[in-house]
Amino acid sequence: MAGHRVAILYVCLLAVLMLSSAAAQQERPRTIEEFSENNLIIASAKYLGATAESMAEIIDRIFSRYGTPGAIIRGEEISVSVMFGARYGRGTLIFPDGREFPIFWRGPSAGVDMGATGNKSFTLVYNVGEPEDLYRRFAGVDGSLVALGGVGFNYLQRGDTILAPMRVGVGYQIGISLGYLKFADAPGWMPF
Repeated sequence: MAGHRVAILYVCLLAVLMLSSAAAQQERPRTIEEFSENNLIIASAKYLGATAESMAEIIDRIFSRYGTPGAIIRGEEISVSVMFGARYGRGTLIFPDGREFPIFWRGPSAGVDMGATGNKSFTLVYNVGEPEDLYRRFAGVDGSLVALGGVGFNYLQRGDTILAPMRVGVGYQIGISLGYLKFADAPGWMPF
């Protein structure tokens, strides 16, 4: 008799878990509509802690040039530079259909810049269908002034894949530098 009660309790618990899992998946459906310009302005402003007006100006510029992104990356990063620098980051790659993947990046830079920052980043990703499409190096020029509460952005490109990272952070970094970011599915320490 006790064995039957345990089995019934187990089946009921399993049913509740399956229903709650299905309900959680239904709570966050993602469609390409969620990657509209207005939705990304609101999402990036909330995530980065920036004003909607500042994000609207930046995202409008990116949308005017490239259109609707095929994915986004939300993450955090640190960077340090005195002529030569390094940047390390981690985040989540999100596709419009709801697929999410952990992603890590790192890279060196060289230029006339100095400073150190800890940033939140929100990146629009173009022409990527699978996470593996990002596991390579992307070159770019970073010439933004990043200060407390400031928003900086730049473009990274390799072939037809384009990344537009927007950053808000604490710290101070000024100047211009050339470098690249290498994206991977696991963290690493060597920036090269």
